[in-house]
Amino acid sequence: MIKTIIVEDEKLARDLIKDYLENHEDFEMIGEYEDGFSGLKAINEMKPDLVFLDIQMPKLTGFEMLEVLEHHPAIIFTTAYDQYALKAFEHNALDYLLKPYSKDRFDEAVGKARERVQSGDAESINRLVEHREQLEEEIHRVVVKSRSKIHVIPVNDIIYLEAQDDYVMVYTRNSKHLKQKTMKFFEAHLPAEDFVRIHRSYIVRLSEISQMQLYEKESYIVILKNGVKLPVSKSGLPKLKKKLDF
Repeated sequence: MIKTIIVEDEKLARDLIKDYLENHEDFEMIGEYEDGFSGLKAINEMKPDLVFLDIQMPKLTGFEMLEVLEHHPAIIFTTAYDQYALKAFEHNALDYLLKPYSKDRFDEAVGKARERVQSGDAESINRLVEHREQLEEEIHRVVVKSRSKIHVIPVNDIIYLEAQDDYVMVYTRNSKHLKQKTMKFFEAHLPAEDFVRIHRSYIVRLSEISQMQLYEKESYIVILKNGVKLPVSKSGLPKLKKKLDF
């Protein structure tokens, strides 16, 4: 039997999936969840073979769930997402159901999922996350997994970011969180009007800069409102001056 979970915030959508799935006797429904957090916990604990996953959920989106999943099942996305973003699914051989969808379209997606479960292709999820980042223009929050906890950090709370090998330390006023992303990703996807990369290792929120000082000949530092001092590189200086209209 193919163990199946639904993570979808709309009850009618969950009921429709269950109704259509009754015709597929080799699929066993083992749980349904209406938000990303409970769905994430269930997937990691119950280890289903297949998940019907809504993309647009308020507290934790389907894409954000993928970033922190420990268990990688086959995925069928249920979505009203725009056609441009759907290229990510097609590129990575994952399937999706664009609402509203017919029973025939549902059966087609389930058939493909059955093949993916049998072939054990979990790497497609990793490819989707990477390709989705290329499509996404701007992020509004950062999701970080720390042991058994999931932290959702609004971009508005971020003061600065620091590169640490293959990770980035995200600093807020009251905490810091290590995220497995690159500085290049954050530079491309944080709001350009709010952040600037001042150094290969630092991105800073403009409104948190209290002072810019000459440190030594042709070398500058910025002092943040919380007293933290960060170096400004030669390549970062013109970008900073332009942003500050200096």
